[in-house]
Amino acid sequence: MAAIGVARLGDQELLARAGADLVVTTLDDVSLRALAEGRLQERRAAGEIRRRHAERPPSVWTLVYDSFDPARQGLREALCALGNGYFVTRGALPEVDADRIHYPGTYVAGLYNRLVSDIAGRQVENEDLVNVPNWLPLRFRITGGPWFDVGQADVEEHRFELDMRHGTLTRQLTWTDADGRRTSVVQRRFVSRKDEHLAGLTTEFTAENWSGTFEVRSGLDGRIVNAGVKRYRDLNGHHLTTLGQAEVDNETVDLYVETTQSRVRIALAARTRLLRDGEVTEVDRSLLEEPGFVAHQLTIPLEQGHPATVEKIVALYTSRDCAIAESRHDARLAVARADDFAGLLARHEGAWRTAWNRFDIEMDSANEWTETVLHLHIFHLLQTVSPHTAHLDVGVPARGWHGEAYRGHIFWDELFIFPFFNFQRPSLAGTLLEYRHARIAAARAAAREAGFAGAMFPWQSGSNGREETQQLHLNPKSGRWLPDRTHLQRHVNIAIAYNVWQHYMVTGSIGFLRFSGAELLIEIARFWSSITTYRPEPDRYEIHGVMGPDEYHEGYPGSDEQGLRNNTYTNVMVVWVLLRALQALEELPPHYCQELIEELTIRDEELARWRDITRKMKVVFHADGVLTQFEGYEQLPEFDWEGYRAKYGNIQRLDRVLEAEGDSTDRYKVSKQADVLMLLFLLSRHELRQLLADLGYEVSDEQLARTVGYYLERTSHGSTLSAVVSAWVLARYHPNEAWRFLLQALDSDVADVQGGTTAEGIHLGAMAGTVDLVLRCLTGLRARGQVLRFEPALPPQVKRLRFSVHYRGHRVEAAFTEDRLEVSSRSGPAAPITILVRNQTVELHPGTRHTFSLDHGGNRRG
Repeated sequence: MAAIGVARLGDQELLARAGADLVVTTLDDVSLRALAEGRLQERRAAGEIRRRHAERPPSVWTLVYDSFDPARQGLREALCALGNGYFVTRGALPEVDADRIHYPGTYVAGLYNRLVSDIAGRQVENEDLVNVPNWLPLRFRITGGPWFDVGQADVEEHRFELDMRHGTLTRQLTWTDADGRRTSVVQRRFVSRKDEHLAGLTTEFTAENWSGTFEVRSGLDGRIVNAGVKRYRDLNGHHLTTLGQAEVDNETVDLYVETTQSRVRIALAARTRLLRDGEVTEVDRSLLEEPGFVAHQLTIPLEQGHPATVEKIVALYTSRDCAIAESRHDARLAVARADDFAGLLARHEGAWRTAWNRFDIEMDSANEWTETVLHLHIFHLLQTVSPHTAHLDVGVPARGWHGEAYRGHIFWDELFIFPFFNFQRPSLAGTLLEYRHARIAAARAAAREAGFAGAMFPWQSGSNGREETQQLHLNPKSGRWLPDRTHLQRHVNIAIAYNVWQHYMVTGSIGFLRFSGAELLIEIARFWSSITTYRPEPDRYEIHGVMGPDEYHEGYPGSDEQGLRNNTYTNVMVVWVLLRALQALEELPPHYCQELIEELTIRDEELARWRDITRKMKVVFHADGVLTQFEGYEQLPEFDWEGYRAKYGNIQRLDRVLEAEGDSTDRYKVSKQADVLMLLFLLSRHELRQLLADLGYEVSDEQLARTVGYYLERTSHGSTLSAVVSAWVLARYHPNEAWRFLLQALDSDVADVQGGTTAEGIHLGAMAGTVDLVLRCLTGLRARGQVLRFEPALPPQVKRLRFSVHYRGHRVEAAFTEDRLEVSSRSGPAAPITILVRNQTVELHPGTRHTFSLDHGGNRRG
């Protein structure tokens, strides 16, 4: 049973120490916070996983594992992946091939390929992020003995340390062979943040109690298939064809492959050297080749107590790269010119220092682990999107470039990822919008084919902007392939429009608005206007045939009608999009506005329709005033949460559970993740109430609070994004419970709360969401109009918070304590900006600072 403490006399801390899982001030709060017993148990279990499988770090900058755990190796490979925005390599052991425990993977940003598979009697084409040749292979053995196998060897010590400050992964082990010979191994690797095509691996071998010869096989492996996601393994995964392999010189081998459909040529070159006391030493070596595999095998004399180091430097190029002659030529050239490991590492670490100086968030909280995981999340964000992605024409995938889950596609998760880059480095955020803008022609074509106007961007996007949502998806619980209707989540177009406007608010760039931003807004507005139907009675506009963020409802029970009618999140945010499209035209200088009107053939009558929709969109309410998720939701029966938790335990993926029983989530009042509540994630309470009032619906704060409680009680949190949104919407109502949801969101990947999915790729949206909760939600950071606003509401768990953001040419540093906010701007040529903190407004000039009192509303200028 879960322990709930009722702190009517303000003794919350005492009850928590006494073991209460939840402390409330009144039992009425329990319903609002949606903490049924089963959910409390799930959170406690997640906390146990966190404590058991990720050791407490020696600092907030390291993630340490003190043993090899086969059951958790896939998780660690994803969490310990290293990358630079151009390519990412999972934290697999260098000596292993892919099997049921290990899955080496290297992924180049935006490198996709399409294959056809036979599924359930149908020919199905899917586009996938390609697992390219493995550059890690480095096997070792004492001469005459078996190759080292971590699953079979007598290993005394096995430690892994991810150093996030420096972007390195270190492995230490000591093993004893059957003859009692003890050998210690220290490996260190990096994927260069400075030199985007280069990576390095050093392995130091020390014979502890013996002398003799030792063999090392260092190679490149192109015998790779996409098999990292179990439920995809019935699909064709053979994306690569070997074009060539060779010994380039006595230190270097190379491998040259091509994708089967997209015809991208991928070249890797690997230089392997032996070092003693830091000096390159000649070593006996031989060439080994198999189709798709090439290696140098080194025979190394080892003396007891005298270490020898094998250094492997690798270059990776593709035919998609800019400023190259030919990928194979440039890979060979790069590795020949490359510095040694130490020199490359120094450049790499310098680039990471620069990145952390800009992107770090310093938080003094009661739990050091919270700060460590926050660093981990920022680390993976910076490995997915970096200055190296700027010229690649890529979006930001929901699972990073860290694995094959979701096939490496770009979803609406960018809505959660975008704010971090938008406030920290707007130029990088702009490249994510350019990825969308470059595919606006495909979005226009998709809208026309569906019978609509404007641009309709796909739910899943890959190489060229076509809809990549699979036609069939596998339920692993039932083993059945089922129709996939998630392409009806047209709200991805809302996410794109929202990000466009936020980028304009932060940068103030008229150039961006004129040459890409406004066009995206207008074409998305046109799409929404065309999908909207006017009903003379009762003089309202409606939207049918779409899905909201809650993927548990694809249609109505027993109906052939696909999609839903009047999803509240969609309808309200469409009004917001139309208003922003109209405002964009007003923001542009007259000559730019006229140019755009002529280029896009914008007619007065369509602008009039947009304005009419913003006054007459239909929004559905329950009889008691709660906002209804979609028309008909209120008539659905309640679900037996208690019974199903007792039967199945974790029911986060309730859709799979019910389908395996022959039932469907369409039939019940259940949600996979926040849907209506997304309105309070994107809009302030004031903004939402004003939008609804302009539509003729007067809604009180009390109604919104009841809406929050109603849906939290009926949500399974089957998406890692759900805890992020829940924390956000509760922050101003119940900050302690919001903090609990933040901790749950922080656990999402590091504790693998979804039971194995993190091994397939990190959940980048949830990672970014936790960072955004700290960056914007706890501080009330907003860019609105010409003003940068803060409305701090630090929970008691956070004593101090410090970060910097980029706003309209200023690098603004913000330092929060319980009673004070200090804001400063670095020196520079930018014009002054306006800062609003609660009801206090100041003009901030470059090179100045202001201190705001958060207790009494005063402020001091310095």
